[in-house]
This record gives sequence, C-alpha cells and structure tokens, in this order.
Amino acid sequence: MHAIRPLLRKSLFNLFAAILACAALLTPRAASAEALLLIEADSGKVLQADNATIPWYPASVTKIMTAYVTLKAVKDGKLTLDTLLTVSPTAASQSPSKMGFRPGTQLTVDNALKMMMVKSANDMAVVLAEGVGGSIDGFSVMMNDTARKLGMTQTSYVNPNGLPADGQITSARDLGILARSFLRDLPEYEYFVHIPAIRFGKRVTGNFNKLIGRYPGADGFKTGFICASGYNLVASATRNGRRLIAVVLGASSGTARAIKAAQLLERGFSQDTLSWLRPSLGTVENLVPVDASPPNLREDMCGGHRKRPASDDDDALIATNGGTSGSASATGGEAQVTFFTAGLQPPLMKASELMASAPAAAEPVLVYTGPTRTGTALIAAVAADADQQATPKPRGKKSRVAKKPDAADKTADKPKDAKTADAKTAAAKPDAKPADVKTDGKSAAKPAGTKHAAAKPDASAKPAAAGDRAPKPAKPKAATKPAAKPANNS
Repeated sequence: MHAIRPLLRKSLFNLFAAILACAALLTPRAASAEALLLIEADSGKVLQADNATIPWYPASVTKIMTAYVTLKAVKDGKLTLDTLLTVSPTAASQSPSKMGFRPGTQLTVDNALKMMMVKSANDMAVVLAEGVGGSIDGFSVMMNDTARKLGMTQTSYVNPNGLPADGQITSARDLGILARSFLRDLPEYEYFVHIPAIRFGKRVTGNFNKLIGRYPGADGFKTGFICASGYNLVASATRNGRRLIAVVLGASSGTARAIKAAQLLERGFSQDTLSWLRPSLGTVENLVPVDASPPNLREDMCGGHRKRPASDDDDALIATNGGTSGSASATGGEAQVTFFTAGLQPPLMKASELMASAPAAAEPVLVYTGPTRTGTALIAAVAADADQQATPKPRGKKSRVAKKPDAADKTADKPKDAKTADAKTAAAKPDAKPADVKTDGKSAAKPAGTKHAAAKPDASAKPAAAGDRAPKPAKPKAATKPAAKPANNS
C-alpha cells in the first residue's frame, strides 16, 4: 500500500496539471493586443483560438459581408454583375482609401466589387450598399439580418465599409464563420477574394493582403485597419486539398498581420505528431462569446510615437514595383514555410522572409468606369480613364497659391540687384498697399524703390515675408503643412 501511494499522488498531480492546461486552452484570454483564430474551412474545426470571442472593431474586413450580401443578391437574380450603379455624393464623400470618383460617375457591380476588395475602396462599398439596399441604413439592415442567419452572434453593422462608427463590432469567431459561409454559399464568386492586383487607367494597385502571391496556396480574403482596431486580416490558403482560414485582429502593422497569418496557416498545415494530445476545441460556432467591450488600440496604432501615418495599405505593394518598404522582422520561434518548386528539393523560408519577397508575377485585372465592355470598346474605356487621370482639372485657390512661391523665389534669387528688383516691381502693381512700403521698404537697399509698393522686394527680405504684413507668401507654407489624417483609414 505504501508503494502505491506515491504512484497515486503522481497520477493525481498529472491529472490536475492536464485539467489546468485544458482550462487554459479553452478559456479565452483577457483582451490584450490581438486576437487569433485558425479553423478548417470545410469542417469548421478550431485548430487555434486566442481571444477569438473577444469583441473587436472590424474595420475593412466589414467588406467581406458587403461582398457577401451583394453577391447573394446577384445569385438570387435581384441584379447582375453588369448592373450599372451611380456614385452618389454620399459615396464620394467617404474617407480614404477610395477610388475618388465624382458624383454621377457610373460603373458596374463587377468593377465596384473588384475595386472594393483589392483597393479596399470605401466609396465603392457605399456605391454597392446604395445599389443593393437603397441606402446605407437599408443595406446595414440586410447585413445584420445575414449575420444573424449565419450565426454571427457577436456582430453588428452600421455601415458597409468599416469606417469608425458606434455599434460596428465583430469578433474573430464571427469572421471565421463569415469566411466559411462565403466559400460554402458563393463558390462561383470566390474569385473576388483573391484578385492579386487591379489596373485602373495607368494606376496599378496590389492587393493589401500580402499573402496573395507570396504564401503557397493563399486564396483569400480581406484586410482592414482603423486606429481603434489595429491591423486586421482574414486569410485563407489551400494545400493538398485542405483549406484553412486564419483570422488576425489587432496586429501592429500590415507586415505583422501577414506574418502572423502565415505562421497560423503553416502550423495548421504541418503534420504535428503530438496533435492528438491536445484537447479538442470543437467547431468555430461552438466557441463561447465573451461579454466585454472591444479594446481600443488608438494610442498604440496612431499615437505620436509613429514616424508616419498608419493606414490599411501600410507596407502594401504596388504591383509594378515588386518590393516592400515595411519592416519584416520576425517574432521569436517563427514557423518556417515550405515553398514547393517543381522538380526541386523544397527549401524552407521564414514567414517574414516570405512576406518581404516580391509577389509572384500576375497580370492585374482591368477595372474601368461605365457599362460592361469588351474588345476595342474595353480598350477605349481604359484609355479614357487613363486620359482623365493624366489631365486633372485645377482646383481654384490651391492652384493659384501654388504659383505665388515661384514668383517670390525668382525675386529672392536676385536680392542684391536693386535696380532689377525695382524694375520688376514697377511692372507689377505700382499703387498697392503704401503701408507695406513704410514697414518693409526700410529694409530695401535704396529708399527710392519705395515708390513701387515693394511687393516683390518684400519676398527677397525673408524676415519681412514671414512677418505680420505679408500674408501672400505665408499661404504656401499653410498649403504644404497639413498631412493626411491617418486615424480613420480603412
């Protein structure tokens, strides 16, 4: 009996340790900086879940639902991919990222979907919403009805593009359910979630999802970013007939979310001989939602410590340049990715190295405005869009302000030649603002020049031009000072 007791104690200890390990795996972690989920597309089996049921701001992964609802309407015969939609003032007013079309511009459902899914165009999401649901509010009702039918119990929508709004919430769990539903219900339209790049006129835009064209077998889905959510990504890949879906929410950059997704996918595809020891996490639908507020990552993502504005296309590649500007530093213990090449021994690459490499060569898909076209009509439509890009119309005050510094700079180039300066000012406005002559003319080389209002000599006297009585030279500085607001890019 005494010999059996130590064995019993050891067995009980091991059992207790196993129970604690299982509880740690099954209990969602407190929301920190990110949420991760890996599932099988066919079965919905959960392979990994970290904070997967913590509510999260979806940002532009919202557009997966926008595409789902639109394509479901197409499949049900309510409209077609060739249906013409019109850009409304509301659509045109959306924040970047967007195509930037003027109100009244028309384009097909097909082209609007391609622009929305590749460029993450917020204006195109509204064009689709208004075309399918009549209005943003009407389409949001359709989105929420669809979410309930699919079992997305943690999701609510108030707009079709994911720009910041009260009540726009989801979770990694719900996004996994949505991605599975898209593949199951709309297999004929799956193409829209893995287009490598689009060409509009002369402009080529690569897919913000950096796995497309880099990670072996990558075939979907969508990225997203707002300051409050961090960098989000729903990704899918297929290998040997097995398809996995990875969800990453709250990553620190566009590159980081792609690396984490690649690591998740690689772990799922790798043959782990110890996987049978791990407790089953069930299916994605059975993950238990957490009643909490979504974390707000605004300070981390868009605080003053950032060297440049953050946006959804952070580190994104344009298909024509074949390189990446972003950091590709790897996390510790990073999984290596097997990259298969025909007839060669498969080398191993780290996920960070794979994401830093150039994407596989792919012809960008043509998108254009106007009705569906083919052949020479399509060539003419693409050329017309290119011509419109090449000849932008001037913008009134901004273009006039831009010309001012040129004249001032020419005068400032010759500050010592008082006669030349006086001659130029005489040809300008001889009776403009005598008060300026009294104030700024004193700094001129020759008092006689005061007769000509000295508007040009003022530009040569830099301290005076920066002072309180030279508003015109100050305008160019104000024009160059504002920067694009990063907070709400999606």
